[in-house]
Amino acid sequence: MTRTDPPRPVADPPKPVPEPPGPVRGRPGRRVLISGASIAGPALAYWLHRHGYAVTVVEKASSPRDGGYPVDVRGPALEVVRRMGILPELRDAHVDLRRLTFLDEDGGEVVSVSPHTVTGGTAGRDLEVRRGDLVAALHAAVRDDVEFLFDDSIHTLDTSGHAVDVTFSGGGTRTFDMVFGADGVHSRTRELVFGPEERFHRHLGYCFAVFTMRNTLGLSHETVMWNSPGRAAALYAVGDADEVHAFLNFAHPEPPFDAFRNPQAQRDLIDKVFADAGWQVPGMLTALRDADDLYFDAVGQIRMPRWSSGRVALLGDAAYAPSFLTGQGTSLALVGAYMLAASLADRDHATGFAAYERDTREFVTVNQDQAGAGEATLFPTTARALEQRNAMLRQLTTLPAAPERPAHSALTLPAFAPGR
Repeated sequence: MTRTDPPRPVADPPKPVPEPPGPVRGRPGRRVLISGASIAGPALAYWLHRHGYAVTVVEKASSPRDGGYPVDVRGPALEVVRRMGILPELRDAHVDLRRLTFLDEDGGEVVSVSPHTVTGGTAGRDLEVRRGDLVAALHAAVRDDVEFLFDDSIHTLDTSGHAVDVTFSGGGTRTFDMVFGADGVHSRTRELVFGPEERFHRHLGYCFAVFTMRNTLGLSHETVMWNSPGRAAALYAVGDADEVHAFLNFAHPEPPFDAFRNPQAQRDLIDKVFADAGWQVPGMLTALRDADDLYFDAVGQIRMPRWSSGRVALLGDAAYAPSFLTGQGTSLALVGAYMLAASLADRDHATGFAAYERDTREFVTVNQDQAGAGEATLFPTTARALEQRNAMLRQLTTLPAAPERPAHSALTLPAFAPGR
């Protein structure tokens, strides 16, 4: 089995000196609401506050969400978190995945490689952290400067006047100068302003489920992935913990809309698809039945002709989800938040939103277009395609690690200029 040494640590640049605080909270024209407190939302809140906005963040969960699958931070997103002052903290939380092993349908090893050889990342520079660790770092960076409304959500939006009148699900009403949807692929904000998700969702032909289970194989800093045509099962150990992240992915030509809000229907569908699978899959299915952290969804992208309407704008997965096939969802969210806030500095909403689209869309599109490559590499749907993929993977052990894909760094961040 091929093993790789952990990447050498890279010295972090000096932590940036905080800029002076912005104007007094509540300044006319600067009262904004952000829906969503995961990644894009807190990142946008941080930068809008630095530009002098009075920010409120509403989140339907009762607190910042912990756990979740590890996520990547690459390219200009690394510069975003550096400018926020949280890069050292995220370096300490780096997962340091050292090995990626592929198995055939019988459970035999195909090849074991450095993860960066497959993902196109750069050892010692790119970050992979638990989603919960990133959420916690973002929340800590902004919680003392903005208002958080947990256990609530947007119920209605009235954009007919010179501001946005918001009714919350908890019964309150407020008026804001702008509203931002950072509430994920199934965005309520997008639905209220732009229409049903079906207009913008591009299904990529798969469904997936993630959950945690016992680390019965003693895995450490590694991922093991089993494949058969149209199906994949993986166990991901972020360290030496007693638990691993379990991942099940399967081809499905249409989104199973009847299962999205029905956890039992999700489990029944997965059981049916993987009923005859080998390796550790039977144990994964058993663990799935009792998992209390199951996340199930279709693999898809959000493609929109425009990301704003009136005084409402979208960012992150709500505007341009690239799917996990690209490994760029988190980075797009962080970069999009920075670019949106920078575009609004000293500009009215219409001019700022136009600048956001102009300066960010090409970067988003080139990253979304990476999905085809990820699909072909990791999740072949035919026996022939699976054989070709395995043959390609065997050759990777004799090749140098692939360079960072240009899509990851196809944007240069503008300098931070505090709003006046």
